[in-house]
Amino acid sequence: MISNEFIIRKESASDHPEVYELNKIAFGQDNEAKLVDLLRNSDSFIPELSLVATLGNKIVGHILFTKIRIKSDDDKGFDSLALAPMAVKPEFQKQGIGSKLIQTGLLKAKELGHKSVIVLGHEHYYPKFGFVPAKKWKIKAPFDVPENVFMGIELVADGLKNVTGTVQYPKEFELV
Repeated sequence: MISNEFIIRKESASDHPEVYELNKIAFGQDNEAKLVDLLRNSDSFIPELSLVATLGNKIVGHILFTKIRIKSDDDKGFDSLALAPMAVKPEFQKQGIGSKLIQTGLLKAKELGHKSVIVLGHEHYYPKFGFVPAKKWKIKAPFDVPENVFMGIELVADGLKNVTGTVQYPKEFELV
């Protein structure tokens, strides 16, 4: 466990090339890296919620939370956040870096006044942070995906109370 040796901080513009390479390596392709670049230039981007984990002067992890809407059947819209993507360099995985990125990001999102986060992720990983299947609130993905991997978390009590509908991701998600 190297949790005392790495630092979580807000991403800076000079980090962008290294974050691109990190996402490319972690996912074995550049779709997620391109997505991060597109989201940075969108209305959905929140600079304070693009975080990096550094070890020495090297970036070993990155997480991004962006604005999304949950649209109900009766056309009401609710604000939320998407956690996507999160990446840790393969040689640094399983050392607590991803966990610390998620915990720090959720705390920062709450501090900024956000009420909830939605994630499409591993069914056994995200629940340890409090994520539960979004079907609990009758929140659906905009595409076909197993219910147990599409999850949400309330950052404040009743943060998703009376929120139902389909998640609307920023258009940048469709471009990669």
